[in-house]
Amino acid sequence: MAKAFASQGDMEDKKISFTQVGEGLYAFTAEGDPNTGVIIGDDSVMIVEAQATPRLARKVIECVRSVTDKPISHLVLTHYHAVRVLGASAYGAREVIMSDTSRAQVAERGQEDWDSEFGRFPRLFQGHEEIPGLTWPTTTFSDQMTVYLGNRRVDIMHLGRAHTAGDAVIWVPDQEVMFTGDIVEYHSACYCGDGHYQDWPETLANIAAFEPKAIAPGRGDALVGEEMVTEALENTADFIRSSYKPVERVVARGGTLKEAWDAVREACDPKFADYAIYEHCLPFNVARAYDEARGIDTPRVWTAERDQEMWNALQG
Repeated sequence: MAKAFASQGDMEDKKISFTQVGEGLYAFTAEGDPNTGVIIGDDSVMIVEAQATPRLARKVIECVRSVTDKPISHLVLTHYHAVRVLGASAYGAREVIMSDTSRAQVAERGQEDWDSEFGRFPRLFQGHEEIPGLTWPTTTFSDQMTVYLGNRRVDIMHLGRAHTAGDAVIWVPDQEVMFTGDIVEYHSACYCGDGHYQDWPETLANIAAFEPKAIAPGRGDALVGEEMVTEALENTADFIRSSYKPVERVVARGGTLKEAWDAVREACDPKFADYAIYEHCLPFNVARAYDEARGIDTPRVWTAERDQEMWNALQG
């Protein structure tokens, strides 16, 4: 292998921010690392996204305790990826919620994803010894469910495939704020290695139809105000189109994965090269786009071995 994945050398700690996005609503962000959302109800707290390890989850809990002493009762996981779910045990939530599709993906590929991500991004798994095992939900939903935190209503919905097949979004109607997981990013590359490129723009449009006043995205700064929300939605859609259309053209003429890689770099580098985790995401994004453009609807399971095979194929 000519060189390591970009993320394997990314060991510098990131600055944490804890931003209010609505009354009793917060976004825990860390310069392009995975975000976590906080929803404070009348009697208890809902967390959105667990972080990769209990050690990282405790950093979230410290921020929560700076604004409320209410117990954490619910944990919502927008999808199955290890960096989002394996810190779940730290919260002690009585309810752990996922879409039924995401739960099925934990069963199908959760361990493989954990092994793969652990190898790709070692910094996010510091303290991994505390992880008790795969994270399983206590509650699942198909299309939509509602949780009441006292009088505060929280709608948890599947609005379409995007970052994964089972993506959930969380809508807090009294403040018109949405927690989107990795469907929306801000000045951070989208990871599309398990995604659905052709569905993603429609799912973004479904989010936009709610006209959110603020969004807590999957990575990057909290999006407060309609102008910032619109910018992020449009930018995410541009990233998805720019990552897929060049590959679609390469596949249509019978081109190789390496040719697809070169075409995506030409289209995306000028616009997105300075985005967080761009170099980390790019090889996985190209590989998935190449599969989808060839008619492979269900993303193939990533394993540590497949990661290396794909990376080696791109080094020519």
